[in-house]
Amino acid sequence: MPTQSTEAPGIRRRLARIATEVLAPWVWVLGLPLVVAWKVTGFHVGETLLWGLIVGVTGSLIPMAVIVRGAKKGKWDSHHVTDRAGRLVPFAVCIGSLAAGFVILIAGGAPHEMIALAAAELVCLVAALAITFGWKFKISMHAMVAAGAAVMLIRVYGPWLALVFLGVGWVCWSRVELGDHTRAEVTAGTVAGVVLGGGVYLALETVLT
Repeated sequence: MPTQSTEAPGIRRRLARIATEVLAPWVWVLGLPLVVAWKVTGFHVGETLLWGLIVGVTGSLIPMAVIVRGAKKGKWDSHHVTDRAGRLVPFAVCIGSLAAGFVILIAGGAPHEMIALAAAELVCLVAALAITFGWKFKISMHAMVAAGAAVMLIRVYGPWLALVFLGVGWVCWSRVELGDHTRAEVTAGTVAGVVLGGGVYLALETVLT
C-alpha cells in the first residue's frame, strides 16, 4: 500500500497537470474574448459570438491547430512547446493569425474594448517573442496570459474578479512543479501580463472610448 509520503507527490503532479491544461494560454485566449464581449455588447448573444469568436479563433484555435499538428509530427516537444528554441514558429503563427483578427475587428467596427483586447494580446506576443529570442529567457506564457486576463476581467466586471488571481497563482505553481519553468520565469510572465496585457488594455480602452 502506498504511503502518504509517496502519494503526496503524485497528487501534486496531478493538480499541476490539471492547472497547466485547464488554464493554458489557448483556453484563456478562446474564453476571455467571449466573456468580455458578453458584457461590452450589453449581453447580446449574436454580437458576443461574432466579436468574441473573431478574437478567439484567430488568437487561439487557428494557432493551436498548427501547434498541435506540429507537435504530432515531432516539430516540438508538446502542444505547450516547452523548449525555448522551438517557440519561433508558434509565436509567428500566433502573431500573424491574431493580427488578421485585429484588422477584421477594426474594419468591422467592433466595440473598442474588443479592439483593445486584441491589441493587448498582440503586444504580449511580440514582447514574449523578443524576450524569448532576444534575451534568451523562456518567459512563461501561461503566467503572462493568465495575469493579463485577470486584469482585463477586473476592469470589465469589477474588483470581485480579483479572485481570478487565485487561478493565476495555481497555474504559475503548476509550471514550476512540472519543471517546465523556473520561479523567475513565471514571475516575469506574471509581471509582464499585468503590465503589458492589462496595461495596454486599460490604456487603449480609455483612449478609444
